[in-house]
Amino acid sequence: MFKTLKNAWRIPELKKKLLFTLLIIVLYRLGANIPVPYVSPDVLGTATNLFSGNILQFLNLLSGGALAQATLLALGVSPYITASIVVQLLTIALPPLEKWAKEGEEGKKKLTMLTRIFTVVLALVTSIGYAFFLEANNMLVVTEPNFFNYMVIIASYCAGASLVMWLAEKINEHGIGNGISMILFANIIAGLFSMFTAIGALVVQNGKFVWWGLLLAIAEVLVLLAMVVLIVWMSDAERRIPIQYAKRVVGRKMYGGQNTNLPLKVNMSGVMPIIFANSIVAIPATIATFMTKENWFTKFVNNWFNYNTWPYFVVFLILLIAFAFFYVAISFNPVEVANNIKNNGGAIPGIRVGRPTVEFIKKVLSRITLVGALLVALIACFPMLVNNIEFTVKNIVIGKNAWTSWFSAFAFGGSSMMIVVGVALETFRELEAQMSLRNYKGFLD
Repeated sequence: MFKTLKNAWRIPELKKKLLFTLLIIVLYRLGANIPVPYVSPDVLGTATNLFSGNILQFLNLLSGGALAQATLLALGVSPYITASIVVQLLTIALPPLEKWAKEGEEGKKKLTMLTRIFTVVLALVTSIGYAFFLEANNMLVVTEPNFFNYMVIIASYCAGASLVMWLAEKINEHGIGNGISMILFANIIAGLFSMFTAIGALVVQNGKFVWWGLLLAIAEVLVLLAMVVLIVWMSDAERRIPIQYAKRVVGRKMYGGQNTNLPLKVNMSGVMPIIFANSIVAIPATIATFMTKENWFTKFVNNWFNYNTWPYFVVFLILLIAFAFFYVAISFNPVEVANNIKNNGGAIPGIRVGRPTVEFIKKVLSRITLVGALLVALIACFPMLVNNIEFTVKNIVIGKNAWTSWFSAFAFGGSSMMIVVGVALETFRELEAQMSLRNYKGFLD
């Protein structure tokens, strides 16, 4: 990894791309600390409990802590990610958009413009809701905000989301890697300091060294390292379906006759099922956060359906596996793959072309999707499982409402680990690919 980065730094063109990407990330992190007018500077201290156990905690993770601080880039990349997912789904559901997707560069420009429009609309809606959320929780400087105050706050957050979209696209054009992925990577890395601070707090408590805290800290670090190894292995794991092409004679030349394979990734859906499942399962806790008065709904959420409860864990696990199958179903078409194999004169050994090939690919795909979903569930749900066990044990042994987390560093650890490791691997693969193109020697060299 470091050797790849060192070799890329020696190539002037790649060095410019790396420096440009680093510059955009620095600009983003600066914008994530710019305050918004009429928002109290003490918002971070008052928002600690509000951004816990709901979708706001996950969105705050994706924004690098900017959401809890209510800064200019508080919305982060969430509107752009949501808009991209919506457009991707619409290209499958709507024939005109599907036609655009097949038009090449011209169609790609149309879909990009549609994504930008959806991003601005989602940012506007989210900004309005966030502005009222800040006012409901007494996070504004003015006690009775007027229409102008709301307009300034909403315009600031909407402009910040549009700026993030522009920065991500600039990375795509002139930098290294995917822009949104690189910004997410930087945001999560920025939150590592708080994670290591939480681990360090186990070792030193009230100014005293604690042996059992050291053992817990070592256990957390080892588990995190094991998760990294599992994610790296899972990202490279694939099921290869052998394909044999028949020989064809075209004129005086013979084509085909070789054996190849169809690689199917074990984790074809990536972190998308985690994002979808977190967004859905955390809706009740998020709604309860916006309610200022206590009622039956808030009591139900606080006691039975928050991040530290078993019903929340079970529903999240079911949704994660379901969304893994759903995302693979909309992103991979076995019929189209089987037709391409047939049109090129290929066949799977022992399987007839046509419908039997489609059924065989579906069967293999469903099996590896289940394996991939279970591995993703293991990574994403293990921190939640640890927190739930700890919460249950402490409530039984110590007493209700006496719970304080010993494993706070695990909060959303699986999701963040998958994003960080996945982005790092993809970035270094792109660097290696670009270096291979520049070092390639032609036949006459």
